[in-house]
This record gives sequence, C-alpha cells and structure tokens, in this order.
Amino acid sequence: MKSLKKLSLSLFGTLVLGAFSLWSNAVSAQKPEAKTTEAIRPFRAEIPQAAVTDLKQRIAATRWPAKETVSDQSQGVKLAQLQNLVEYWNTDYDWRKAEAKLNAYPQFVTNIDGLDIHFIHVKSKHKNALPIVITHGWPGSVFEILKTIDPLTNPTAYGGKAEDAFDVVIPSMPGYGFSGRPTQTGWDADHIAKAWDVLMKRLGYKNYVSQGGDWGSVVADKMAAQKPQGLLAIHVNMPATVPADVAKALQNGEPAPANLTAKEKAAYNSLNHLYTKGGGYAAMMVTRPQTLGYGLSDSPVGLAAFFLDKFNEWTYSGGNAEKSLTKEEMLDDISLYWLTNTAVSSAQLYWENNANNFNAVDISIPAAITVFPGEIYQAPKSWAEKSYHNLIYFNEVDKGGHFASWEEPQLFAKELRAAFKSVRK
Repeated sequence: MKSLKKLSLSLFGTLVLGAFSLWSNAVSAQKPEAKTTEAIRPFRAEIPQAAVTDLKQRIAATRWPAKETVSDQSQGVKLAQLQNLVEYWNTDYDWRKAEAKLNAYPQFVTNIDGLDIHFIHVKSKHKNALPIVITHGWPGSVFEILKTIDPLTNPTAYGGKAEDAFDVVIPSMPGYGFSGRPTQTGWDADHIAKAWDVLMKRLGYKNYVSQGGDWGSVVADKMAAQKPQGLLAIHVNMPATVPADVAKALQNGEPAPANLTAKEKAAYNSLNHLYTKGGGYAAMMVTRPQTLGYGLSDSPVGLAAFFLDKFNEWTYSGGNAEKSLTKEEMLDDISLYWLTNTAVSSAQLYWENNANNFNAVDISIPAAITVFPGEIYQAPKSWAEKSYHNLIYFNEVDKGGHFASWEEPQLFAKELRAAFKSVRK
C-alpha cells in the first residue's frame, strides 16, 4: 500500500508539473520568437486559457494586508479601492475582450538588433497621410494609445480635415507587452530611439514624426537629439525643460530660486512633491528592478496595487483614477503586464536609463509640446523655449493628465493635428 501511495503521489506530481510546463510553454509562445531577418510578420494576441485561469486562481487566493491607518492616500493605494478593483478583475473582467481590442488592428513583429519588436500599424485611407510613431510609457502600454488611432487616421470623422490624417505606428517598447524581453543590457532610451528609426524606414517611410509621453517623451527627445534623416519633428506631452539651477535646488532639497515666475514656481512645487513623496516606485526600479520584480511577477494583486498607485496620482482625476479611466481599461493594461510576465523587463528600463528625465534637453529640430493639467508637472513655456530651440507649437489644454492619449484621445489627436500642421509636405 505504501508503494502504491508513493506511486500515486509521484504520478500526481508528474501530472501537475507536466500541466504547469505546458502552460509555461504556451505563455512563452506568446512572446514572439526571435528572428534575425528584417521580415515583418503578422501577429495576433492569443494568450493561452491556462494562463488566464491561473491569473484568476491567484487573485482568489490573495492574502490581504491590514487596512491603512490614514484617511488619505499618503500611505499608498487604499485597501477598499484595491479590493473593489480586484473583485471586478476576478468576477467580471474578460481578457478576451482586451485581446479583441488589440486584434481589431493590424499587428506585426519585426526583429531589430536581435530583439523582436511588436507594433500596431494602421494606415489612413486619406492620401498623403503623415507617418507618426507613438511611444507609450510605464506603467502604460499600447492599450493607452488605441483610442487615438481612429481620430488620427480618420480625422474627417472627428472634426478634422483629410489633410490632417496620419499613418499610425505604435510599437511595444522592448521588455513591454508582446515585444521581446532583452536578455542583455543595452536597451536604453538611446537604443530604442535608433530602433524606431529603423522600424519606420523598414515600413517604407522616408519622412515621419515622433510622439511620446512618459518614457515615450524620453524616446522622442532622444530621436530628436540623434537627428535621423527623415525625422521631421517631435511632439511630447512630458517635456524635459527643468533648468540647471532649478534642478540643482530640487536635488539638494533647497527652496525654489527666488527669481521664478508663478508658473515656474508651480512647476518647482510639483516636481518637489514627486521627488520627496511620490518617487519611491522609480527609486526601486532604478536601483533594484530584479528584487522588486519577484513580488510583481508572483502576485497579480501586488502588480495591480503598484500600477493603481500611479493611475490615481497621474490621471487628471483628483486622486481617483476611475474618474478618468474605467476599471476595464486599467485592467487591460495590468493584465497585459501580468500575462506577458513583463514586470521585471519593463522595470529594467529605469535601471538602464538612470537619469533625470525632467531636466532640460538641448533639441534643435522642430518640436511641439502640449501641457496637460494633470501631468506630473506643467512645463512653463519660458523653460520649454530654452530646451526645445525650434518650438513650433506650445499649448496648454484644460483637461487630461499624464496618460493623455488614454484619458482624452480626441483632444490628444486634435493637438497632434495642430502640432504637426507646419511640417507636412
């Protein structure tokens, strides 16, 4: 009987390990297989059901911490809010609807410098559409840009003109979503900027523009600094404008310089809040992305809390992200990170790019800026003009936050039409 019991346990263990192996292999299969050719291959998002089932089981087995001891969010995401979101995730949320949103658009994969890059590519029906590459940030993804595709490619349906149309290219950054995960160091913002130029030219575009928010702004700035042939202009909604003296005061915890205007002082105060009370997430990723990643890769609720903290703080919502984004929209993004197991690989970009992304850049090609009221800081035009020396467009709008394309897609598209009007051939 003991031998039979041992055999049964052994067989059970083998079956469990075998099933887990099949699930792991299936999930890995969703990450595009690395190729060394320049071919552009069609792609569809198709996460195995085993991975979705595992996600639900992990959510149901969550061990919750005690409630916060304050009435505000000074200790982080409040327990009640997160539990409400997670309950929806476990009972009502459907990942297959998220996949359908992605698969409604043409998706592709191509290999650049040994890494597979996933991207969405939608061409306008209008003639002479302006090609644009739009780069997402963290904790965002291509999901945050989807709602802008139709307003950009089909402007006549949204108050624009046929000559305002864009051909839209939306890549997943290396280590994010369905793009490959780097296995070696070196995929920093400079490398990504060069890769995007390769991508646009591989798609047959001789001339194009670049846009970005968050890390996308950093990539667009790097592209502008590199000045690849054919890059006509950039647009950013998280510009890098902070002058050296202000940056020094922020770094040293000193009072704002006395000569600042009201808008410059407000920008200083916003950045000071980020550096003193809101930057813990970045400090961990800049210094210890791997250590942080074990928890984020093992606990979907831990991942959701980490992201919800930033959604609350960075949307134009007064601290409640659900006033700007739906539960489904936030969970599309969080689920993508979970199901592609990219919590660590996405965080490694912070380690690769250990720099202050708000400090002034030195950009000479045509550049455009839109300032959204819920952005981490509202860049003053006086600072912007000193960083972007050929500022062809600057506008302050009255709604939208850090995730501008996600929160206000039609306003965002309208801004891009205006921003790039002068560079169209």
